[in-house]
Amino acid sequence: MTTDSPLFKEELRQFIKSALDEDIGRGDLTSLATIPADQKLSAAMVARENLVVAGMFIVTQIITVCDPSAQIEVIAGDGLEVVAGSTILKVTGNAQKLLTAERTALNILQHLSGIATLTRTYVREIEHTDCRLLDTRKTIPGYRKLAKYATRLGGAMNHRMRLDDGLLIKDNHIARLGSIKDAVHAAKAFDTSASSIGITVECDTLEQAADAVTAGADRLLLDNMNNDQLRAAVEQYKGQVKLEASGGVTLETIKAIAEAGVDYISVGRITQSAPAVDIGLDYLD
Repeated sequence: MTTDSPLFKEELRQFIKSALDEDIGRGDLTSLATIPADQKLSAAMVARENLVVAGMFIVTQIITVCDPSAQIEVIAGDGLEVVAGSTILKVTGNAQKLLTAERTALNILQHLSGIATLTRTYVREIEHTDCRLLDTRKTIPGYRKLAKYATRLGGAMNHRMRLDDGLLIKDNHIARLGSIKDAVHAAKAFDTSASSIGITVECDTLEQAADAVTAGADRLLLDNMNNDQLRAAVEQYKGQVKLEASGGVTLETIKAIAEAGVDYISVGRITQSAPAVDIGLDYLD
C-alpha cells in the first residue's frame, strides 16, 4: 500500500477544486432541498469487482474539502488488490456534504483504479520473464501524472512523462532528415543531459534497427514487428542496446512478445483504453 501523492500539494488542491467546481456548480440543489442541514450519514465504499485500488488519497481529500469534520477510515489504500464485495473505505459525516462529494470522489477512484487494474492484468502475463511493462503518453490531458501513478501501482514502469524526458526519434523525424544516421547524429549534437532514456530510435524493420545501432542509438523501439523479427533483433542486439517492443500489443499477444526476449514492452491501452472499475457508496444508516 502507498500513501504517496504524485501531485505537489498545490497541484492537488487545484485539481480537487477544479473537479468539485465542475461537478457542484452553484450547489448540490437536490441534497440542499431534501436533506436536513444537520443530518449525519455513515457510508462505505465497496468494490463491486476484483480491482487494484488507485486514487484513494484523492478521495480522502475530496471528502475532507467538502466536510472537514468527516471521520474517514481507509481500509484498502492505493496499490492494494481487493476482491468483489470488499469494503475499501468507511466514512461518517454531514449527509448533505458527503452526498455532494460522492460522485466526484467515485469518478476519480473508478477511473484510476481501472488503469491500475488493467495494468496489473498485463503485468501478470509477463511476470515470468525479465521484460518490464511500460506506459506511454497516451493519457487524458491534465491527468497524466495521475494515470502514470496508477500504472505504477499496477506494476508498470513509467516511460517518458513529457517530451523533455528523452529523445525518441520516430519515422517523421527520420523522414525530415533523410536517414536514421543523420537523425541520431543530430540528436547526439543536441544537449542530451536531461534525457532519462538516452537516444531511442523507432524501427519498423530489422534493416532500420541495424542502421540505428551503427549510428549509436541507446535504445530501439521495435514498432509492430512480428515475433520472428523480435527474436532476430534480440539475438543480434541484446546487451548492446535496450530493446522495446511496441505497437498493437494486447493481453493475447504480450506473453509471446515478452518471451521473445525484449527488455521492455510499451502499451498505450493501459491508459488509453482502461475501463473504469465498479465501486459503489453504500449507506449504512
